[in-house]
Amino acid sequence: MTDQTYQPTLSQLRAFVAIAEYRHFGTAAARLSVSQPTLSQALAALENGLGLQLIERSTRKVLVTAAGVRLLPQAMATLEAADRFVASATGDGLGGTLRMGIIPTVAPYVLPSLLPQLRRRLPDLRPQIIEDQTTRLLEGLRGGVLDVALLALPTQTHGIVEIPLYDEEFVLVAPSGHELAGRVDLTPDSLDALPLLLLDEGHCLRDQTLDLCRSVDAHPAAVGDTRAASLSTVVQCVAGGLGVTLIPQMAVAAETGRAAIDTAHFAAPAPGRTIALAYRASTARAEDYEFLAAIIRAHRPH
Repeated sequence: MTDQTYQPTLSQLRAFVAIAEYRHFGTAAARLSVSQPTLSQALAALENGLGLQLIERSTRKVLVTAAGVRLLPQAMATLEAADRFVASATGDGLGGTLRMGIIPTVAPYVLPSLLPQLRRRLPDLRPQIIEDQTTRLLEGLRGGVLDVALLALPTQTHGIVEIPLYDEEFVLVAPSGHELAGRVDLTPDSLDALPLLLLDEGHCLRDQTLDLCRSVDAHPAAVGDTRAASLSTVVQCVAGGLGVTLIPQMAVAAETGRAAIDTAHFAAPAPGRTIALAYRASTARAEDYEFLAAIIRAHRPH
């Protein structure tokens, strides 16, 4: 039975929300920058105070109980309210900690210009950067572990608001001297039969590239034979003659300066992607995030 005098702490609620989101104690502890014993103790204190089991833990998996599912939205709302309270106390809606997720094909190219601007425009803001794939970033948003995320559209996720920031074209990267090097009139079907190198599964750029091929019934050769976790690795494989790849325009300047490669561009309308700032629809900080989006949009690399 719940002790009517019991008042959960924010740390206990954050532990519950993180465990419910990641379904893994080690990952949840790392996300909250606490030790695993500290996380377990916080959850145990919450469950004891409520007189309810919120998380079912076995040797193989972590499950959210029916009571946990029922109380999770309220825990998230409480944490949102606490964050708004702290932000209001600073006198700036975007003061304090901001947990920002960013996909790996955006982070290395946006952060060098974005972080200095955030320090200048919002000196009281303390960004926490979490680089991860789209699926896990969306899970982090829904679970209250993240405040915002920079990712590629579309996500089509219920309860998530997306602010489009900018569009960027895809650029073909090929080994130096390749027959397509320097062309500006490529069409998507130019990818047919080319040895196409892709990022590993889970990266949205991989899915977007394959969708582009399917849209014109192009059948690249050797898809999946070589896969990498970063654009830098893919580009190095291209330089080594293993194939060609598509990278977003934002990455061209950084990646082409490190390898002996050439580029080629698509004719208009060139295929590409839209980058957006995403946040929970339930938040009361929509106006703050619109302001953040404006800063990102104004200072993105070209």
